[in-house]
Amino acid sequence: MPIDNVASVIQHGVLSYEMAAKLHHSSVAMRVIQDKRDQKSVPGGLRLHQYANLYFHARNPMLFKRRSEDVCVLRLSTGVFQINGAVISDQNAASDYVRFLAPSQWRLLDFEDIFARDWRHPDDLYRYYRHKSRKCAEVLVPRRVPADMIVGAYVADTGARGRMVQSGFDLPIEVTPDFFFR
Repeated sequence: MPIDNVASVIQHGVLSYEMAAKLHHSSVAMRVIQDKRDQKSVPGGLRLHQYANLYFHARNPMLFKRRSEDVCVLRLSTGVFQINGAVISDQNAASDYVRFLAPSQWRLLDFEDIFARDWRHPDDLYRYYRHKSRKCAEVLVPRRVPADMIVGAYVADTGARGRMVQSGFDLPIEVTPDFFFR
């Protein structure tokens, strides 16, 4: 999450792509991925852009690409699984081979891959692509996650921590440079 958006998130919660588009905000979204997500729906559910998307583990390829930007990782309560209509994906929800599951099916996820420190496999391109996508497994919450489900944040350095506090964020903030590939 761009730190510039934290004050808005405190007020509105974590919003779907569609809802966030109605507010002034900074975006870390990659256009090519968003174009793909725009064309995809959860079977029996909403379009991907109508869900607030949350990674199981934010230290992933997306954060790696955005590591030099002024971002934070918001920690959320596991109560998000109880929100009516919540869905989990076993890999990046935009993937061609994704499975969408009920939160009660969480045991079907490959948590070893999701929480692995590294997803690269230089000797096996197929394994690399599969692991890279699994590393981005998601929780999809219809429309928005209420701000009261935010329980803390991670930031890369003390400067980012200060900007979080200035934005009005008053929950625990952990400075973890390694999480941000530093």
